[in-house]
Amino acid sequence: MTAPTPAPAATPAPAPAAARFDLPTIEGESRPFWDGLKAGVLNIGHCNACGKAHYYPRPFCPHCWSEDVTLKPASGKGVLYTWSVIHMNDQAPFKDWLPYVAAMVDLEEGVRVSTNIVGCDLAALAVGMPVSAEFTEVTPEISKAVFRPA
Repeated sequence: MTAPTPAPAATPAPAPAAARFDLPTIEGESRPFWDGLKAGVLNIGHCNACGKAHYYPRPFCPHCWSEDVTLKPASGKGVLYTWSVIHMNDQAPFKDWLPYVAAMVDLEEGVRVSTNIVGCDLAALAVGMPVSAEFTEVTPEISKAVFRPA
């Protein structure tokens, strides 16, 4: 009796793409905000009842709880409130960006946004530094606002 012929070795499956932790979940209520970014417009929430601006946009005012809110284009001008230079991050795609600047920017409309600072010598970062928004494509469907020195 002859020994059975061993089965050929299976070709290993390609490694799955690394999970993206920087992509938003776009739902019905948030779609106009993300569509604005794709079109190069940073929209902020505006309450028609109390007149206050808010960020992130949502279907109610976080100040007076009114549901009479709309999106309004922001100027894209602001000042750097605070920042942190990230030197270590093993998650995709962040590890490809190292070092990068995670920041909070106060827009002239009176809201604070979390963002990244780009196009700046790290030693030049300073509280109160004027910055302006620009838009960068994350995927063909998604863009985000980042800020650079004005």
